Amino acid sequence: MISSPLNVLIIGGGIGGLCLAHGLKAAGVRVAVYERDGADPQHWLQGHRIHINPIGSRALHVCLPEALWEAFVAVSGRPPAGLGFMTEQLRELVVVGQDFMAHGEGNAVDAHHPISRMALRQILLADLQDVLHFGKTFERYERAADGTVTAFFMDGSTATGNVLVGADGANSRVRKQYLPHARRVEAGSGGMGGKLILTEQNRAWLPAALSSRLNLIMAPNNYTLFNAFFDPSPANLAGLESRRPQLEAAGLDLQKLVDTSKSYLLWAFIGRTENFPATADTLDGAALQQLVKQRMTGWHPDLLRLITEADPDSVGFTTFKYSAPIGPWESSNVTLLGDAIHNMTPVGGMGANMALRDARQLAQQLAAVERGELELLPAIKSYEADMRKYGFKAVHSTLQNARLASSNGRLGREFNRTWFRACNLLPPLKHVFEEQWTEEMRNPAELVTSH
Repeated sequence: MISSPLNVLIIGGGIGGLCLAHGLKAAGVRVAVYERDGADPQHWLQGHRIHINPIGSRALHVCLPEALWEAFVAVSGRPPAGLGFMTEQLRELVVVGQDFMAHGEGNAVDAHHPISRMALRQILLADLQDVLHFGKTFERYERAADGTVTAFFMDGSTATGNVLVGADGANSRVRKQYLPHARRVEAGSGGMGGKLILTEQNRAWLPAALSSRLNLIMAPNNYTLFNAFFDPSPANLAGLESRRPQLEAAGLDLQKLVDTSKSYLLWAFIGRTENFPATADTLDGAALQQLVKQRMTGWHPDLLRLITEADPDSVGFTTFKYSAPIGPWESSNVTLLGDAIHNMTPVGGMGANMALRDARQLAQQLAAVERGELELLPAIKSYEADMRKYGFKAVHSTLQNARLASSNGRLGREFNRTWFRACNLLPPLKHVFEEQWTEEMRNPAELVTSH
């Protein structure tokens, strides 16, 4: 099988696929990205913030050109001041992670970065114009005896390389052909989410806890409300001017980037699927808001106001699914990353960060092949072995988070609330609790490199 020079075909232009393309391009590896949608697909335009934790941040720092990394930092919001657990009356149970989340202060590489999905996509698309192919819906692939692999697209076109990477999301066609036994299953929970655009008027009444950190607000039974904020610094945005020539040369529209970085507060209302109407995914935003408020009867007035004043066009419903863990497979010149292999529930914000970690790991392995330091199959096998470990660990963690957030039992919920209060009162317990909740945000120090 051919080891180098490489010609990598990436199926899917999402977060992981684009980050991988940057990493490979920087290493001098020939790469092409095939994306079924156009440059501004509707699901990106309607998306909310993404929380990039230190794992994702380090991956972007390694893979992106310096100017795009600086743009990413500039349009990111200020990091959250911890993760709070509260009652539905906004009484504090426990707050963890303040010190951990502040660790990156003055060190953007190891920091937390809330960022608009639209802004992140613009940054990831920049400087890849020569390798991007839009409107390419993947149909199937064929592997040849000479070590090449050919991708076939619905428009009748083909592309041939010697590595094919399925980065085509949770419903990956590459995965369905390559690993037909890999399954996605219902998590038994789901939720509605929306956003409140931040203004001087609503900043005046919003409780400080809601606009300064991440929060899980747990009712005595059935439901949990999650909230996060996105609030970029005007000074950081203005600082992009010094990089205007490099960013515009990379194809980045600075005004559009700033326009997609408006401040807002995100909320997500989570519960068991049986506690929502079977038709919830067909309801419009206004109807979903009414549904959430009905379920929140008796909650703190500020929480009800948060739902009421959210933009109805931003409100949607989703059921949670996850990838069932699978054992090792025989490695080849076809591989997978991100949601295509380890899709997870959104409770915990790990999906995008795991896709970025995959992109970084795979880019480093393929770059070593290009330099003649590794053979192709051992490099891919090494990537897949690591990816299965951390990827499916994150799947399990986010599934547990979803189950905690959507549990129906009043007794179990009251036990959890009592446990949180105990952790808040006893420093040794709080330390253990904090370590558990922040573990997934760390990765080994030896993986950290710099430009």
